[in-house]
Amino acid sequence: MANPCDAPHYHGGSLSAATKKYPDAPKPWLDLSTGINCVAYPFAAPSRDAYARLPEREGIAALEAAAARCFGLGERAACVAAPGTQALLQTLPRLIPAQKVGVFGFAYAEHARCWALNGAEVFIADTLDDLLAAEVAVIVNPNNPDGRLLGGDALRDLAQRLSTQGKWLIVDEAFVDFLPGASLASMLPLPGVIVLRSFGKVFGLAGLRLGFTLAPEPFARRLRQTLGPWAVSGAAVEIGLQAYGDVDWVRQSAARLAREGETLDAVLREAGCAPVGGTPLFRLVRHDKAPDIFESLCRAGVLVRPFAEKPDWLRFGIPHGDEQFDRLRGALAF
Repeated sequence: MANPCDAPHYHGGSLSAATKKYPDAPKPWLDLSTGINCVAYPFAAPSRDAYARLPEREGIAALEAAAARCFGLGERAACVAAPGTQALLQTLPRLIPAQKVGVFGFAYAEHARCWALNGAEVFIADTLDDLLAAEVAVIVNPNNPDGRLLGGDALRDLAQRLSTQGKWLIVDEAFVDFLPGASLASMLPLPGVIVLRSFGKVFGLAGLRLGFTLAPEPFARRLRQTLGPWAVSGAAVEIGLQAYGDVDWVRQSAARLAREGETLDAVLREAGCAPVGGTPLFRLVRHDKAPDIFESLCRAGVLVRPFAEKPDWLRFGIPHGDEQFDRLRGALAF
């Protein structure tokens, strides 16, 4: 079980850095580095009051209720809105003092980083049983970057084993929205279980900064007190209410992503990339010359996600439309 705390922490979406490093790359760039839906939700512009007034508690409560319905959250569990899941990752270690934290497998690096910054010893667990040694167990499900997906029964069993010892299980479901039946939401509340959900990835609106914690009510009260009364902007409230009420858009997006994901699979196979895993929002592949491919793509104005820890891996977000696919094919034909 390795300690990840000293590993480099690079994220997708560093478009400004790529532009500076490759100033001659054709513009606009095609950014496939984040795993965020390439097609953003077509929201109506928020009202002037959304910007002129502090958000009302009733509006935030309505947003949380709409999100909870969309997630299929159990009636006795609470849903807490926050300014993005990253803010939650940085807040949870302040609410759950822990000396030893286990992260399941090679996963989103911010989990390990945030707990380590708060003084915890963080280790990477190779098995679910390894997580029993931690006071807080963290599982990204589906996993980022390889898409590994654990079933609800396995997670519920682990949660029960941890909770009998007064321990916690945090499940990051940032990429679960287009995977029906994969979320723990309908099983909640479960003792000692916290689930994180993202808004920006599924709706293609990451800049709005909106995310949610699903948790037992006592913990939710503590989290609300810590976040304060106006953690979510008025614009986020209005746009979130629109999006979570539009079931048809989510369904249509899932179907489109499935089609375009299959097209991406074919493009990557043609380029000699071997599939490692993925989700409806991204694909992870392996290639012996991945660093060279990354460099070539950047020179063509296409940004994907490399991994310093796994130099033969590349992660591709799902392109949208013939123009983007043609550009990717051309950039891979080197």
